[in-house]
Amino acid sequence: MRKEYPTEEQGMMNDEVRPVRPLSCCSAAADRGGTGRGLRLLLLLLLLTFSSAIAQDRFAAIEGRLKDLTKETPGLNEKVELSVNGVSIQDFIRGLATTNNLNISVDAGLTTKIYNNFSNVNVADVLLFLCKKYDLELNFIGSIMSFSQFAAPPEPPKKYVSKTFKVVYDRGNNLLSYDLNNDSLSLVVKELTRQTGKNVVFAPDLTGKMVSGYIQEMPFASAMDKLAFANDLKITQSEENKNVYLVERKEKEKEGKDKENKKSAFQQPAGLSYKLEGGRVSVNAVNVPIADVIAAISKELGYSYFLFSEPKGNATLSIADAGYDDFLRYLLNGTDFTFRKEGEIYLMGDRALEGLRSTKVVQLKYRTIDKVMEVIPAEIKKGVDIKEFPDLNSLILSGSQPRIEEIEAFLRDIDKVVPVVLIEVIIMDVRDSKTLSTGLKAGLGTAPEKTGGTIYPGVDLTLSSNTLNEIISGINGFGLVNLGKVTPNFYLQLKALEEQGVLKMRSTPKLTALNGVEAKMGIIRQEYYLEISNNVIGSQNPQNIISQQYKPVNADFSLTVNPMVSGDEQITMEIKVKQASFTERISPNAPPGTISRDFQSTIRVRNEETVILGGLEESSNSDTGSGLPGLSRVPVIKWLFSSRTKKKSKNKLTVFIKATVLHG
Repeated sequence: MRKEYPTEEQGMMNDEVRPVRPLSCCSAAADRGGTGRGLRLLLLLLLLTFSSAIAQDRFAAIEGRLKDLTKETPGLNEKVELSVNGVSIQDFIRGLATTNNLNISVDAGLTTKIYNNFSNVNVADVLLFLCKKYDLELNFIGSIMSFSQFAAPPEPPKKYVSKTFKVVYDRGNNLLSYDLNNDSLSLVVKELTRQTGKNVVFAPDLTGKMVSGYIQEMPFASAMDKLAFANDLKITQSEENKNVYLVERKEKEKEGKDKENKKSAFQQPAGLSYKLEGGRVSVNAVNVPIADVIAAISKELGYSYFLFSEPKGNATLSIADAGYDDFLRYLLNGTDFTFRKEGEIYLMGDRALEGLRSTKVVQLKYRTIDKVMEVIPAEIKKGVDIKEFPDLNSLILSGSQPRIEEIEAFLRDIDKVVPVVLIEVIIMDVRDSKTLSTGLKAGLGTAPEKTGGTIYPGVDLTLSSNTLNEIISGINGFGLVNLGKVTPNFYLQLKALEEQGVLKMRSTPKLTALNGVEAKMGIIRQEYYLEISNNVIGSQNPQNIISQQYKPVNADFSLTVNPMVSGDEQITMEIKVKQASFTERISPNAPPGTISRDFQSTIRVRNEETVILGGLEESSNSDTGSGLPGLSRVPVIKWLFSSRTKKKSKNKLTVFIKATVLHG
């Protein structure tokens, strides 16, 4: 049965097995270079042969272990049909394990993609092929097989072979020959002493010196002079013993070495190490007194300094490639010590000392100094006296120079242009009212009424007794009905009137505010009511004093907006709207009632977008009437025996807000 595994790419790659050409060693060359190349080639061939043998032994052991395991795990002998293209080796091996009931663990670090086609082969052969093809290691724990990447064992350390050099001395003719190439002076001197019998001694400061030179059969003294010349040395023969030769440095080199020795005579503090390169220093210190660190680095770099007072405390630091000023700044940061340069001398001492204090006026360009002192972090204000100077929109800083520089850098970061926001407000107040008054009213007045009123477009008519008697006389003339006359003070009022009204009030105020500063707007409507007070003064002859006073009542409209502009000119606004309106009075002299409507929200809009605030609506309905009992409720005829008034009103407030960021 042929099994297909999921692939990640299309196409098929076939690996070709090419025969390995055996390496051959050329015949040794006549010269020393040819011999070296031949030896290296031979060693390479032996190493490859040895590695191949080790690999063959490893694969043979894996193959033998797989054969032994087939007795316990029959799945290793099953035939498989596989065709894979770009499948992860982990998925491939897991698929084999799942299909053939094998216990296999695969290292998560194996990420190789495989491209193979297997037909009618054993699972064991496939696993062995994978180990050889992709250089895998297969370990066995009982019936569990574990795949991982093969790691070659480390090579054994090479044995040190001392370098040989050629020194030949002809005692009979006092001729010396040598062939030296960067060889140790101590070994060369030892060999010269052994062969010539002459005592050749070198100075202690030449320990580790390497020498080179080539001389063929030259008198001993001349050969030694040439060796000294070629290696910038000085060789002298002892006056007391002509058989002793002294090897020293040349005078210039010796002077430089003496200076270096004197320089190194400075006692370096424990826990301090440093490296100098091109006038810059890299320092590593662990719990070293600050005074010792300053002394050591200043001496190495050649800087002069003066201490007003001894710095206290120890320092632990690691600084790489820093100048002297930066080194001092890092070292003294966080301490009560500071420094100041005058000419070529660095003055160091407590920050509060005279001569180390600085005073600077920092002027802000884009914002006012109001409340700036409150936002400066308390830590960087320590030891610095700060005063506001409103006349120049500046702050006066007095204290140590590093702290002043830190505060100045902070002020420059916050001294940015504050956006100005233009807020356009459109207030729309729409009032819609409807009133329907109908009915027939009759009665007796204190005096005769006059006929008058309106007939069109609405009926609101009052008929006097004379007019009513004339109408009755006209009706009596038909002879069917005989109605009496009404009294002179009788009147009849007829009303059929419908009133509608729509009132629109619109205002468009504009507000301008800085970013984060609250803008307010208010509209006040004021009415008055009469307050009458009656006061009685006196007990024997009481006097009644009546006073009248008109007192105001306010119905306000207020709008408060607090804009906040973000970096992408998104505007967040906190909006508060409050609107109050008057209601009808319960009596002509009573104070009017008020209704308040509030709205509060936080919204976000883009620059120049408009937002609408609605829903602040007031509505009222009233239906009143009076008439004869019973008849005033009968449909149709109730209009003749009652007087009714229906009133409906609606008041709607809508607010449009547009925010615009003003640039420049």
